[in-house]
Amino acid sequence: MATTPAPPAAPPKPTWDPRRAEPPFPWLRPTIRIRLTLLYGGMFLIAGIMLLSIIYLLAAQALNTGAEPLFKIVSGTAIKVSSDNCPAVQAGNLSLDEFNVAISNCIDQQRQTALDDLLSRSLLALLGLAIIAFAFGYAMAGRVLSPLGRITRTARAVAGSDLSRRIELDGPDDELKELADTFDDMLERLQRAFTAQQRFVGNASHELRTPLAINRTLLEVHLSDPGAPVELQQLGKTLLATNERSEQLVEGLLLLARSDNQIVERKPVDLAEVATQAVDQVHAEAAAKGVAIRGGRAAAVVQGNGVLLERIALNLVQNAVRYNVPEDGWVEVTTQVQHGQAVLVVTNTGPVVPAYEIDNLFEPFRRLRTERTGSDKGVGLGLSIARSVARAHGGHIAAEPREGGGLVMRVTLPI
Repeated sequence: MATTPAPPAAPPKPTWDPRRAEPPFPWLRPTIRIRLTLLYGGMFLIAGIMLLSIIYLLAAQALNTGAEPLFKIVSGTAIKVSSDNCPAVQAGNLSLDEFNVAISNCIDQQRQTALDDLLSRSLLALLGLAIIAFAFGYAMAGRVLSPLGRITRTARAVAGSDLSRRIELDGPDDELKELADTFDDMLERLQRAFTAQQRFVGNASHELRTPLAINRTLLEVHLSDPGAPVELQQLGKTLLATNERSEQLVEGLLLLARSDNQIVERKPVDLAEVATQAVDQVHAEAAAKGVAIRGGRAAAVVQGNGVLLERIALNLVQNAVRYNVPEDGWVEVTTQVQHGQAVLVVTNTGPVVPAYEIDNLFEPFRRLRTERTGSDKGVGLGLSIARSVARAHGGHIAAEPREGGGLVMRVTLPI
């Protein structure tokens, strides 16, 4: 009696952490403004310490040369000394030497007290001035670096595919204005280049699609003729399949060219819904190949283009189904929110993939250990398009070999 084969084991849990490395204390980031503040404040603090030392030495010298006796004669016949600051001279029966020593000690004590008081007050004043100096240096550094802030904001806007932005920095003709003008010139050239690229993509879309569509129509008309010879029908089917493959190649190249840019118009898109639609489209092909599709898909809403994101999921699921084992193969498609990012994971059984060939899979017209030619599984642009679309959405895609054969594909997108 035949035994029922055990269901395939679940794929191993991913150990990759999609979180980006962040510094433990972002406010301690050594920015130029902080460094300039420390430089200005440190220079003022050093100058203040030197000035305080000079004042202290000059005050000490002045007290040494201009000290006054701290006693007074209150009787003409018998010398009596009264001093609130020097009680030692009020003691009776003092010899002349003892009296002079007491007076000298009192003068030294008074001088040291004056210097200590001067030092403490100067230190408090220096502390207050240091705080003011650091605050003033921080403000001045911000004012000096404000053109760099404009350059940074413009660069961020350009990173979002807004090539029409310009810095247009006014002010003196210094190094910062020269940098801003150079950056504006570079943006002007980039805008012209991207405009030419978009124009070329539009023209190529029309010029390449039109003859292919005409060829397809002519072939379909000839194939619809019931009186056509068998050899001609077989040739027509071959040419029609070749034409369809060329259409797929053109569509893939145009999509790859368009998706290399950032997405300007973004809308909420649920990766779970996108993955489900991709699975539905590939379900028939998977059933024909005997590949089971499974996996739980939790809601993971991102901001992006729904058509392009669906293309990512469709390409990954199609590749997972087509490059699978002949029997008892499976594909697991999951979506989730992990560490504040949306993650789409497509895992499949299949041939063993060496780790050193993973990077080649994302190159156009490249497959595992072979070029694109001579295969009917696609046009060799699926993973290239997926990586390009992921980058356009601010995310990335990573692949790693699965133990036992197959791949684990992870697409991480910011929420």
